[in-house]
Amino acid sequence: MKLNRLVGFSVASALCVASTTWAADTTVAPAKAAKPAPEVWLNLFDGKTLSGWDGLRDHWTARDGVIAGTTTKGNALKNNTFLVWTNGTVANFELHFRYRIIPGDSQGFGNSGVQYRSKLIDPVNFIVGGYQADFEAGSTYSGILYEERGRGILAERGQQTRIVSDNGQTKVVKVAQLAPSAALQANIRKEDWNDYVVIADGNHLMHFINHRLTADVVDEQPDKGAKEGILALQLHAGPPMLVEFKDIQLKRLP
Repeated sequence: MKLNRLVGFSVASALCVASTTWAADTTVAPAKAAKPAPEVWLNLFDGKTLSGWDGLRDHWTARDGVIAGTTTKGNALKNNTFLVWTNGTVANFELHFRYRIIPGDSQGFGNSGVQYRSKLIDPVNFIVGGYQADFEAGSTYSGILYEERGRGILAERGQQTRIVSDNGQTKVVKVAQLAPSAALQANIRKEDWNDYVVIADGNHLMHFINHRLTADVVDEQPDKGAKEGILALQLHAGPPMLVEFKDIQLKRLP
């Protein structure tokens, strides 16, 4: 599947263009623009197998173009577990993927996300900590920036924030409300496929769901904010659930 069917354009390129102001000069012929370098996108999933990924194989499967993580009453989890991408680490990047999450019981529970610039804490149970692009079956957390086994919520949905140190403690400073959380939730398709984009550029982190910016964070704690680490898919402990991922593509940024 071609990338432009996922989001229609490169979000990073669009943001760059949007932030540039052009001044017309009719007296001087414009210089010939340099030909831009081609974008290099990596397909992280072959659509058939879990080659390049590692996790608890009794919870993760791959078929028909989809990676699926499943818990049942008879095969539950005591801790959150992750399917780890094993073909490298990520630093500055743009990540595109599609997800669908379906609760397995009447409670409607289902929570997942994608870890980035993270660390593998327990290689036996595949427990990971670090930045997480969160999503859920509920109506509160999809699109937030959460730090698993770390500083917790770094931006609620719809927030632009700065993460600073205050007397040795982490302080989340709200800079602006990008959009009402309820409006962003209304843009998310329940129990259906949604497009997710994550951009990490230095200490600037952004999440988008279905073309809408859901979190915009500048992490000003260099001793705690990771600059590089692993990429991993989350399967949450708790009631039964099914989470699915597909069209996982990565572009490394300078």
